[in-house]
Amino acid sequence: MPAVVRWNRGIVGEVAGNPLADPRASVHTGDVAELINEPPEPWDAILLDVDNGPVGLTHAANDQLYSPEGLDHAFAALKPGGMLAVWSAAPDRAFTRRLDRAGFEVETEEIRARGSGGGHRHVIWLGTRKAQGPRWQRSE
Repeated sequence: MPAVVRWNRGIVGEVAGNPLADPRASVHTGDVAELINEPPEPWDAILLDVDNGPVGLTHAANDQLYSPEGLDHAFAALKPGGMLAVWSAAPDRAFTRRLDRAGFEVETEEIRARGSGGGHRHVIWLGTRKAQGPRWQRSE
């Protein structure tokens, strides 16, 4: 979203230490699936905070990001050892299994929605790209 990019180049960036000014950072305003499907070069990391979890809640078309095919594209777009991180408002065991079958070593981190106090917990999946490809594309 162009507005979010502007905020991160302005006051939000100043508070965060201007991460978008880092020459290693790049910003793409558009369909992230297109960028994942045809990356300019392999990525070190893909960080997704697109929906409220691994389902196309805000746009049904976002389901492609979390599908086996979408995870195959993310796997292929990452360097070996690269990481796919996906934020969610709630756990989803089926998505954890899909990440594993896609060839990622999966860890989940639960974080409190509002800092260190009580309240709802969010989940971030951290999928590290294994050397071999997706399970559903190789013989075991």
